[in-house]
Amino acid sequence: MSGLIKKSTIITIAILSLALSLLTVFWPKKNYSENENRYLEEFPKLSFDLIKDASFMKDCESYVSDHFILRDFFMTVKTVYERMTGRNQVNKIYMCRDGYYIEEYNGLRNTAKIEGAIKRLSEKSTGANIRVMLVPTAVTICDSKLPATAKNADQLADIKRIENDLSGIRAEFVDVSDALRNARSEQIFYKLDHHWTTLGAYTAYRELAKSFGFEPIERNQFEEKIVSTDFKGSFYSKVNDLLAKPDSIVEFKSQRLSLNVKYPDRKLETDKLTADEYLEKKDKYSYFLNNQNSFVEVHNENAQSPRTLAVVKDSYANCMISFLAEHFSTIYVFDTRFYRNKVTDFINENNVSDVLFLYNMHTIDTDTGINTIN
Repeated sequence: MSGLIKKSTIITIAILSLALSLLTVFWPKKNYSENENRYLEEFPKLSFDLIKDASFMKDCESYVSDHFILRDFFMTVKTVYERMTGRNQVNKIYMCRDGYYIEEYNGLRNTAKIEGAIKRLSEKSTGANIRVMLVPTAVTICDSKLPATAKNADQLADIKRIENDLSGIRAEFVDVSDALRNARSEQIFYKLDHHWTTLGAYTAYRELAKSFGFEPIERNQFEEKIVSTDFKGSFYSKVNDLLAKPDSIVEFKSQRLSLNVKYPDRKLETDKLTADEYLEKKDKYSYFLNNQNSFVEVHNENAQSPRTLAVVKDSYANCMISFLAEHFSTIYVFDTRFYRNKVTDFINENNVSDVLFLYNMHTIDTDTGINTIN
């Protein structure tokens, strides 16, 4: 009887495996995963070179992984299993105290690339004052919430190393680590996403404003408005934990701004830095600065000064721009992953007075755009 059960089990598993494989092959494919907020792997093109260096098989594995039938369901099952067996990490995400999900940090692999980008920006932006802000993320600032077994590289040491290596260039590094640590009694990072909250950005803005020579706007001068209570960000997508409680998104609204905002990519001109339609989508953080754009031009008629600012950035800057617009009459925002012209040429030709290089330590190592800064 036991032999029959064993044989039946093997046959059942084989049939299920075959069925799942066939469904994966023939099921309609999506190009974009709204849950993970990214484009899915395309089927690789066959070539001799790809076969020779094994890239073709690796790309095939990535393609199958991205398009496997019921992928989100199986990710959820995996998370439930990991929780039941007492583990505290799934897909490189720590399940932490107080409902936080925090991604591990293994140090920088491309330090020379990062330093080269900052150095070129400093050397070639001939008439502008340069500020550099490298932002430590929750794995460093909220380290008290990590599991006791968590082991991570030191983001603050990596930031300091870059600053020391570039000590001879014409740029000022703005350290926001102490300010963020002092503010962590409140939620300055999302629990289910890699971004800082608007309060986290405001905390860093205060340090940045002082480095520019401005008096920061006090927090009580803003209206803190909750615009969403159902934000499940990038870390939720990697874990798919049904028990996770969504984040709220808060906007710091100012009556002092009189804006004209131009999005050339979209042929759009508006009077605000936000886009309400994203609050109805999975990627709710894109509410700030209307998602990703290669170039955005921001004018504030009520700015405190006539100075102009160029921001070379990742998405951490998206909820920071409204604070900076209080002080600068014009802000040019560049996402160098998509901007195809020379940023420094634009800065020089438009006599930009100040430049800000703003990236977080979670993504700067893999950002493809900084290679193009020249």
